[in-house]
Amino acid sequence: MTRIRPLIVRGIVLFTLLAGLALAHALDLKNAVIVTPPDLSGPERKAVTMLVDEIEKRTQVRLPAMIVWPSSNAPVIAIGNRSMLREFAGPYSKEFLAVRKAIGPEGYRLCVRRGAASSGVFVVGDDARGVLFGVGRLLRELHLQRDSVKLADDLDLATAPKYPLRGHQLGYRPKTHSYDAWDLPIWEQYIRDLAVFGCNAIELIPPRSDDDATSPHFPRPPMEMMTGMSGLAESYGLDVWVWYPALDKDYSDPQTVESALREWGEVFSKLPRLDAVFVPGGDPGHTPPKLLMPLLAKQTENLHRTHPKAQMWVSPQGFTQQWWDEFMTIVREEQPAWLTGIVFGPQVRLDTVKLRALLPAKYQLRHYPDITHNRQCQFPVADWDTAFAIAEARECVNPRPRAYANIFRIFQLPTIGFITYSEGCNDDVNKAVWSGLGWDPDRDVTEILRDYGRYFIGDQFADEFAQGVLALEENWRGPALANRGIETTWQQFQAMERKGGPPVRAKWRFQMAMFRAACDAYVKQRLEYEQDLEREAIARLQQAPEIGSLAMIDTAQTTLDRARTNRVARDLCGQVYALGDALFQSIRMQLSVERHRAIAPDRGATLDTIDLPLNNRLWLTARFRAIRNLPDEASRLAAIREIVNWTDPGPGGFYDDLGDVTRQPHLVRNPNPEVDPSNLDSAFVGFADQKGRITEPENLDSALRYSWLNHAETLRGTPLRMRYEQLDPNASYRVRVVYGGDSLQKPIRLVANDTIEIHPLMPKPQPIKPVEFIIPRAATAKGELTLSWNGDAALGGNGRGCQVSEVWLIKESPAAAR
Repeated sequence: MTRIRPLIVRGIVLFTLLAGLALAHALDLKNAVIVTPPDLSGPERKAVTMLVDEIEKRTQVRLPAMIVWPSSNAPVIAIGNRSMLREFAGPYSKEFLAVRKAIGPEGYRLCVRRGAASSGVFVVGDDARGVLFGVGRLLRELHLQRDSVKLADDLDLATAPKYPLRGHQLGYRPKTHSYDAWDLPIWEQYIRDLAVFGCNAIELIPPRSDDDATSPHFPRPPMEMMTGMSGLAESYGLDVWVWYPALDKDYSDPQTVESALREWGEVFSKLPRLDAVFVPGGDPGHTPPKLLMPLLAKQTENLHRTHPKAQMWVSPQGFTQQWWDEFMTIVREEQPAWLTGIVFGPQVRLDTVKLRALLPAKYQLRHYPDITHNRQCQFPVADWDTAFAIAEARECVNPRPRAYANIFRIFQLPTIGFITYSEGCNDDVNKAVWSGLGWDPDRDVTEILRDYGRYFIGDQFADEFAQGVLALEENWRGPALANRGIETTWQQFQAMERKGGPPVRAKWRFQMAMFRAACDAYVKQRLEYEQDLEREAIARLQQAPEIGSLAMIDTAQTTLDRARTNRVARDLCGQVYALGDALFQSIRMQLSVERHRAIAPDRGATLDTIDLPLNNRLWLTARFRAIRNLPDEASRLAAIREIVNWTDPGPGGFYDDLGDVTRQPHLVRNPNPEVDPSNLDSAFVGFADQKGRITEPENLDSALRYSWLNHAETLRGTPLRMRYEQLDPNASYRVRVVYGGDSLQKPIRLVANDTIEIHPLMPKPQPIKPVEFIIPRAATAKGELTLSWNGDAALGGNGRGCQVSEVWLIKESPAAAR
């Protein structure tokens, strides 16, 4: 990681020099004329309007459009469909007509031609979408500054997308912490922005979903908005999908089915465009396939009454093993004709390659990747520091370009494409990355980010912003306290802010990236400070036998409370809150329940979690309260010793904090974790729910140790393994374990050396606490031991449950062994 930062700086300098040399011979388009055929389709007219509007926003130059080649020698931007070349390519028609081979669906040719009389930029689409995406690529290639429109004069490319489906879910519902406050003009701008990067589909959510029925931010009723968004997509020629969960209680009831047909049919009938319906089998969903599939057969007939060519898709998300087998039997043996394809999404039991191999060839496979969440999700941040997981939480601003490029290349190949799962604009960079790779999987992700920086932040920031985004991803790599780049990243964005001034500071995408950089820097400073306070408090407790338990508890409490009474990094904290408020004003991003009326603290409300304790302060405060109530000094001192010596396994013993990557030496990890980013077959770091830590001191009774807020886990039947060597073969051992996690209701089993059951599937203790088990002497007789935990492999849902926070392997003293 320390080598990456200097490379980033050198890359910025080199890119700036090369860009300057390229622009020295650029084509000046400030006085250009746009030429199109007279009979453009509606989406093609939208593409031209988009070009004119977006250039004007960035330059204050509005280019005129006409349908004849100008008589002057003004440069021309010629735009049109390949089938109409004679009507808009002017003197260059013969050259383009000589190229008879089509580029491909949605493809385009984008090039510059210089002639004696005139110069031209040509956007020649193979079809209407090719025109739209060609214009989008032109906008990304243009160098736009105030009163300046330039383009590299050696630009010449012909390209078509690798994947025919490249879309993003845009749910108008309260859960999405920004989308619910957008009205149609904002939606049009956002859909336009997505199209510029090659997106060809959006997925809507109906008025009834697994969410609240209304939001305080809604500018109009959900059905009205859904209709409007469908119309917007139609105007740009983009596909419209609907994610439609089957939420009714019992579809074996004919009246329930009839009610669902009426409800869904009414929604279908109000949409100007509808190309496909995707019904998740789970998350949400609770209907067995033997009832779900007949319902969808009827819903397909229902759909075709108003949208005859629309498709029906379904996903086997969250299925139990029984339901999975039932679903596969229907798909493989019955092969229903109404079904177009299967969606691979979160909580599917196999990866895309294995799933594709099981499906009949007639069914297509679509990806539904979660690009919006950071933990408790399909693709969690690898080995995320607990401080970030607590303070920035599950839905914070999360550009992860390199991680998602890796995920894309692992999962995407056997599919027709993707529509991503998004809960708001926090994942905006990730959308651009997925769209770009959906067009060209081999494209360098840094180039996609440069396009993003150039187009959305400003021409002079193309590389600086791209490198800043890459640095944000690096901020989350490994332990925060060891990451010296976090401060550098914050300085990078401060420098960009100074350089760009108010125009850049006002752009919501810049605000969002700078907000993340500020949060990271603030969290690191708080973590260092609060961990130091805890070490100081523990040192005070160690003096209790000499000075007295009650006095040292009071001193330790005062030390811990300095996190609130003498806060660190106050100026940086102020900038975090100022940027959060700016984002609410600029893009209606709801980063606080109280300040912005977000739906919940764990739904992207970063300002409500950013100051949560980053040490054991709350747990210690609860313990201190209990210790004060003990009847005598001996009992109090014994309880204090337990705190002070918490991680000490005793002579010849071992301790692992399994949620801390620096303290899990015995955990068996995947040596190549990048090949299994969804952790279907690998142990990974996970986190407990935030509930119980959002406010203080009201929730002290439910406060958890810092080490219980994280854990190692595996999914479904994959075993979680720990390996011990060089044990004393003549000694006896016992294991002390803390079963933490976010799935306390799910049972867990422990086995030694794959054959000796330490305990069967059992409920996890609630409240969380350590439990101990004897290890049979036979298990350690060879001086080695493998401990394996597993959950119930047949369970459905998210597959989580095999979650272990702390493990002590304790060597018994000879007296205890006897």
